[in-house]
Amino acid sequence: MSEGEEEDPQFKVTPYEVEGIVDYNRLIEEFGLEPIDQDAREELTNAFGDHYMIRRGYFFSHRDIEKILDAYREGRPFYLYTGRGPSGRTHVGQIAVWTFTKHLQETTGKKLIFQVTDDEKYLTKDKTFNEISKYTKENILDIIAVGFDPEKTEILVDTWNANTLYPIAIRAAKRINFSMVRSVFGFEVSDNIGKIFFTSMQSAPAFLESKRQGKTVRCLIPLGVDQDPHFRLTRDVAQKLGYPKPSILHGRLLPSLQEGGKMSSSQPKTTIFTTDNPEEVEEKVHEAFTGGRATAKEQRELGGEPEICPIFLYEYYFLEPADEKVEKIKRRCKEGKLLCGEHKRKFTKKVNQFLTKHQKRREKAKDEVDRFLVKD
Repeated sequence: MSEGEEEDPQFKVTPYEVEGIVDYNRLIEEFGLEPIDQDAREELTNAFGDHYMIRRGYFFSHRDIEKILDAYREGRPFYLYTGRGPSGRTHVGQIAVWTFTKHLQETTGKKLIFQVTDDEKYLTKDKTFNEISKYTKENILDIIAVGFDPEKTEILVDTWNANTLYPIAIRAAKRINFSMVRSVFGFEVSDNIGKIFFTSMQSAPAFLESKRQGKTVRCLIPLGVDQDPHFRLTRDVAQKLGYPKPSILHGRLLPSLQEGGKMSSSQPKTTIFTTDNPEEVEEKVHEAFTGGRATAKEQRELGGEPEICPIFLYEYYFLEPADEKVEKIKRRCKEGKLLCGEHKRKFTKKVNQFLTKHQKRREKAKDEVDRFLVKD
């Protein structure tokens, strides 16, 4: 089993596949991550302000976050970097990391580089380049709709911005050998050589501001934990290139609406997309797995299990910022006072309210794209 592919009967996490119910404590151990404990949460809150996604443990681990905290306290430069692989329509689970990244941009005033890895998705998915290009343009609208500051945000698309990224990527590639890549990703001789090279492209934005400014500029990357294997290699070669290792905040993988796995663009019936209409949302939520009991009578007597309910987990980690509201949902569920049918109806309304606002901003984003793109 390769380093980037952690398996047991319950779950599997790689940049290319997530299956089962993730054991985050085990993932911390096997990926070699640092847990975000109470002390770390307090430090993050003191630096970047109180935020429910830190308070509730959506971000559960890190790499070298103290380097960013020190830089921020001491007034030394750093910037933000996150990304999106445009393999399909954007779904609600992907918006979570972006929402917190926006919070970081607002509280720190720092620049954000947002990489769109169209090359990766063409190399790893059974899709034409025209299909990937279509999703690239659509996903960019969702990125802008989150509300990033256009004066402090650059969207870099790998095949559009090769002049910016490739000179750094090729230097990283020279220091990443096939043995390292195979160890992390488990590549076989049948894998195309583009996949083997790709980590170098994903590394480039982590060094870009240091290269541009000709001095040390640290980088903070909020991401879904499935992307961590790429950045292990990035961090391995950073100092060889004369750049600081990027710091990382790892977010949880918000679940599929069915039992096990994360929400994924490749499974549309178990995924809520940002472009779904109210009827589609209602149908998907109606069919969703929950933490309820076999019958209403049994649930009233024994209570539900919100800890395993995708609907509750979406509210807890992302869609319900108010602590008192999310705790009331949890308490009523466990006491058997909130049945799954009622919960699904309320959740459907909440999701549709979120999507209505997002879709309005997404429509306006069509006139703002040029403000975010970098012209090579």
